[in-house]
Amino acid sequence: MISRPENPLPNLLNFTLEEMQDFISSLGKEKFRAPQIMKWLYQSGSVFFEDMTTISRDFRTKLSKIARISRPQIIKIQESKDSTKKALLRLEDGLFIESVLIPGKNNWTICLSTQAGCAMDCKFCLTARNGLKRNLSPAEIVGQLITLKNEMPRCPDIKNIVMMGMGEPLANYDNVVKAIKNLTNVFGMGFSSRKVTVSTCGLAPQIIRLGKEICINLSISLNAHDNKTRSMLMPINKKYPLEVLLDACKQYPMPGRRLLTFEYVLIEGINSSMHDAKKLAELLKGQRCKLNLIAFNEYPGSPFQAPPQKTVEAFQKTLIDSHYTTICRASKGSDILAACGQLSGIFVN
Repeated sequence: MISRPENPLPNLLNFTLEEMQDFISSLGKEKFRAPQIMKWLYQSGSVFFEDMTTISRDFRTKLSKIARISRPQIIKIQESKDSTKKALLRLEDGLFIESVLIPGKNNWTICLSTQAGCAMDCKFCLTARNGLKRNLSPAEIVGQLITLKNEMPRCPDIKNIVMMGMGEPLANYDNVVKAIKNLTNVFGMGFSSRKVTVSTCGLAPQIIRLGKEICINLSISLNAHDNKTRSMLMPINKKYPLEVLLDACKQYPMPGRRLLTFEYVLIEGINSSMHDAKKLAELLKGQRCKLNLIAFNEYPGSPFQAPPQKTVEAFQKTLIDSHYTTICRASKGSDILAACGQLSGIFVN
């Protein structure tokens, strides 16, 4: 894993509100200045201290000498025929990541990356082919959203956040939790926790920890009903097999009527038969959940294929007949390699 060269000045976008208060106090200033600065950073999108007119000129000058404001830089925007937009972003050390803006019926969703690359080696995922470069900082995670909102021409109105881009969010646990706090803080981006979803390939201990520390939507990439198939597709299953993963999922507290989501990528000849559907229904018995079915998104060099549409529909019907809420998720942006499992963060002119 590549270690990031450190700028000695702290990036204010890495601070939670509590950390910002401590930082401000250490400078001999009142804690109420922290929310003021947070609003400038997250809600106004300021990148220059001189813009922060609610704090004194002297304090702004002092901050500019001991801290910095840094977020990802837009390099390229691609637009799909279905209106999905993919952004290639450059980080301070020259690495590239990708974010995706996904159109919905009444609003837009942003898909954020949490790592540059990924170490999980899921066999159906293009991101995994390049391995893990490094974790993203909180500033780099939330900064994807701030940069696009403030610098992308005609950026759409974003209402939902999913951490389903490059990387495994729970393998970058501390930074992801910090990012979520800044996304949902009233002085930060101000999103409701109901509008934030973290996706994981199944890091069972971190699932339990997340459920105790912060309440957001959780999506599990499942993709098989038996350990043999899942271990072939997702090597993490060898460490946390299905029985361990599902036990962790049962411990995750979903408040009210909200349900845990299981994502299931349908791959022809691997996991898409009616037998697979019936066994999946048996596996999840007693689990409060819903299922998202995703036909495999093909990409150059992939050994897998998507099943026919009639197979997808039959698989869905079997699960619905077993009383599971089951949605066939339409893949958006596949023509620009922006769909689930297609992100690579590779810069091509």
